[in-house]
Amino acid sequence: MTPKEQAFKYLKKVLKPARYTGGELNQIIKDREKVDARFAFCFPDTYEIGMSNLGIKILYDCLNSKENIWCERCYAPWPDMGELLREKNIPLYAHESGDALRDFDFVGFTLQYEMSYTNVLYVLSLAGIPLLSSERGDDCPIIIGGGPCTYNPEPVADFFDIFSIGEGEFGLTETVECYINYKKTHEKFDRKEFLHEAAKIKGNYVPSFYDVEYNGDKGQISGITPIYPDIPSFIEKNCITDFDSAPFPKNVPVPFTEIVHDRIMLECARGCMRGCRFCQAGIIYRPYRAKKPKTLVDEAYCQYKTSGYEEISLTSLSISDYPRLMELVDGLKEWTDGEKIGLSLPSMRIDSFEAEIMKKVQGVRKTGLTFAPEAGTQRLRDVINKNITEDEILSGCRGAFSAGRTSVKLYFMLGLPTERDEDVVGIANLAGKIVDEFYKNPNRPKGRGIEVTLSTACLVPKAHTPFQWFGQNDMEELERKQKLLKSSITTGKVKYNYHDAKLSRIEAVFARGDRRLSKALLEAHRLGIIFDGWDEYFSYEAWEKVFENTGIDPNFYATRNIDFDELLPWEHIDCGVSKKFLLSEAKKAIEGTTTPDCLTKCSACGAAKFGASLCTKRDIDPEN
Repeated sequence: MTPKEQAFKYLKKVLKPARYTGGELNQIIKDREKVDARFAFCFPDTYEIGMSNLGIKILYDCLNSKENIWCERCYAPWPDMGELLREKNIPLYAHESGDALRDFDFVGFTLQYEMSYTNVLYVLSLAGIPLLSSERGDDCPIIIGGGPCTYNPEPVADFFDIFSIGEGEFGLTETVECYINYKKTHEKFDRKEFLHEAAKIKGNYVPSFYDVEYNGDKGQISGITPIYPDIPSFIEKNCITDFDSAPFPKNVPVPFTEIVHDRIMLECARGCMRGCRFCQAGIIYRPYRAKKPKTLVDEAYCQYKTSGYEEISLTSLSISDYPRLMELVDGLKEWTDGEKIGLSLPSMRIDSFEAEIMKKVQGVRKTGLTFAPEAGTQRLRDVINKNITEDEILSGCRGAFSAGRTSVKLYFMLGLPTERDEDVVGIANLAGKIVDEFYKNPNRPKGRGIEVTLSTACLVPKAHTPFQWFGQNDMEELERKQKLLKSSITTGKVKYNYHDAKLSRIEAVFARGDRRLSKALLEAHRLGIIFDGWDEYFSYEAWEKVFENTGIDPNFYATRNIDFDELLPWEHIDCGVSKKFLLSEAKKAIEGTTTPDCLTKCSACGAAKFGASLCTKRDIDPEN
């Protein structure tokens, strides 16, 4: 009897049993006796969030496209299910086969956000797999991590055998094939020897093979050195240069229960040409690459026929930057209108808002509209290199109102470098001007009022961004700014939501952390800390106890300004953008000087070394 079969009899005792049953439409089942390697892909959060992640769907399809590899799925069980598994002594299992994770060759985690780190240890513990890489024997699975957090993997380095840096469509498969070849050519599996071979594969970082030295006086890093001469000193990310031919799943597992993004996720482009200085994704996914409209229309139709979804979301870091968006929307609507399929554009830039496109999109089903000005004054927008003016913001809103919109969501950040109180109050002032624009617009929907929703997040300085050197505002200052903004809103037409500054503080600690934080994570696991991204489980007081028990000063990582010449914990991870460029952008931020986007002018950031020409409006042949 598999662990899943053992668990079935108890599922009526837990919330949302469909999270743990498997059996979804389009799941992939293979004969375990006919494959050479088994891979369990784990999302360290709930099923509803993990099943919404496009990256896992792509990699699930890539690995399973190989006949001799079987990739299955797993998600972090909600605490009620975790307690049940411990009580009944049932190991955590994979959805497809129901086999225990500890029986797989690989267990992979996607690290999308720092607050999932405690859930990685939670999952390993439930699976019966040693938490520390140093304590795993030859019969334990290889634990591999990917995703954006691996661009600074050091806080979790002690728990992973391999990190796959960059885009994993091909590198992950190459690593599994290396494992298969090693097993076939060696009488006995030697974990360390295999990891040595895997460390030579482009994009692979085996943290146990790198020594980290610290300055004894100040605690800063003084050296990161590989212990073998035949593995790289700098790990360069994997990057797909021909994105139009990149793998895209034709069949994706369709859940039995509602998930966060219950729709077709159509990835139109990867990367960003804008260069916002706070944005890690805009740096690590460079260069900008886009698929042709015909490719996307074909992919969308194929997924619709195999899934039955009733909505298609056109995704990228900024869908309005897609160079042939109108052509793509027209191509999709040739069949989506007849099938009553809705289209949504979730990441429009307000300065490139096109009312004509939105009228087309909302023809079947009106969807939400969200803009991200990020800062309330022009001075601060220049600091962060948003390259958007107040006139463009108001013009974009006028277009939205003319297109029939009566509600707009606006995202901003608090705690940006050089931020002043007038910048915070400027957010409320801008919202008020948007309300005024609605009532001045003769083409606004009649008989309906306007609702503007402001949401603010606290800046978390991220690795490989120009703001990586700038400390986060201390928690009291962030909370003061939140109160200042709230008190500056003078109309009931504007609603204000804000992220918990305490959560942002812990996130910042791990975003700029180093290996010494592994003991904090082990202590957090000992204290039972899990699901930090969920309000009902996050406890700042618990984390204060963790840092006190382990002698770690969180301010060393979160609020300290880092000298430009200091060796960074992630210095050996090569995201493709040069440190010289990031330094230049950091200094420009202090000066309030902007940098043009990649379409206007190449700023020589370094990403061109991957050989991908930018898919800009000038570069795509409209006939293809």
